[in-house]
Amino acid sequence: MLHDLFPPGVQHALDLAGIFVFATSGALLAVRKNFDVFGIAVLALVTALGGGLFRDLVIGAVPPAAFGELSFFVTPLIAAALVFFLHPEVQRINRAINVFDAAGLALFCVTGTTKAYEYGLGLTASAALGLATAVGGGVLRDVLVNEVPSLLRDREMYAVPATVGAAMVAVSIALDSLNGVTTALAIVTTFVLRLLAMRYHWRAPLAWNRRSSVAEEP
Repeated sequence: MLHDLFPPGVQHALDLAGIFVFATSGALLAVRKNFDVFGIAVLALVTALGGGLFRDLVIGAVPPAAFGELSFFVTPLIAAALVFFLHPEVQRINRAINVFDAAGLALFCVTGTTKAYEYGLGLTASAALGLATAVGGGVLRDVLVNEVPSLLRDREMYAVPATVGAAMVAVSIALDSLNGVTTALAIVTTFVLRLLAMRYHWRAPLAWNRRSSVAEEP
């Protein structure tokens, strides 16, 4: 199904681009936490590949793509090396990195959902696994640096756009209308929602009618 939507070369290039920007975000966090070179590399790898590894293990696609394709493993290391030596310059283009990160989020939630369905999962499970593909690496990254995962406190609606994109793919499959146009629409919708959330600081709602004298933790 994925090969019907994207030519193999395009799919591979998009995957590498998403892996690279996710790895860059993980490596930058490692620098801010004063990790050494090994810690920077590990956090880059975990952020970039964690979601895809989880998806592939759940659906039984073994060995996972990250271990079957050398470029998937090398790309995060290249990103980690660039951040290690050039982190002040990379930090200055952090806004651009966030834009690319939004693009990776959009791509991975769509391809993750589609791949899960190809391996026999139902529509709801496929959408859930598409979300896990997109945000799983970020959850592992946050746990490793001892922070509350952003998935649990969606300050700028990171998970919500990915959920929307995965749901759009699932609905398209259910209506037998998954094609290049509907796939592109799901990717663009996720991407635009994420950019708008960053621009206007949208966030998922807190508990209904919450009343508390305790301030929210930073």
